[in-house]
Amino acid sequence: MATIPTPSYPEFDESIIHHLLTAPLPVSADLFEVTDLCVSFVNVLLETHDVSARLALCGRLSQVLARLAQLCDEDLPPDLVAQLTVDEPPQSAMPDCWQDTYLMVGYLRSLNQALLGNALPEAVAEDLAGLLHDMVYILRDYVREPYRTH
Repeated sequence: MATIPTPSYPEFDESIIHHLLTAPLPVSADLFEVTDLCVSFVNVLLETHDVSARLALCGRLSQVLARLAQLCDEDLPPDLVAQLTVDEPPQSAMPDCWQDTYLMVGYLRSLNQALLGNALPEAVAEDLAGLLHDMVYILRDYVREPYRTH
């Protein structure tokens, strides 16, 4: 089983957190861009130990996940469809029971909400943050899998 890379951010580098919390989510952001933004949030969330910063990141991630849920209900733009169209689609790495992206986003939103509640024991919160991180990566990779044929 491959490990999912997680860049390490110094705890003291608040500029990364500040950027994530203040940068607007463009209305024109597509599915790929929004999943990349989710990856940025979970990477920093995993490396941040300050409670107020973690809560702020979870709050902003909640907004990004809400946008991701909207995008899952919309048709893909032609440029993304072109990227996902191949002669022979590969076998999906995503289990069949999770191939509904809207369901996956719901799971992500629930995990994030549990973290945002700030009522969990620290060890449980760390485990759920790790699970959130891994599931965001899985979803990001899944939405980029070619699935259409010419």
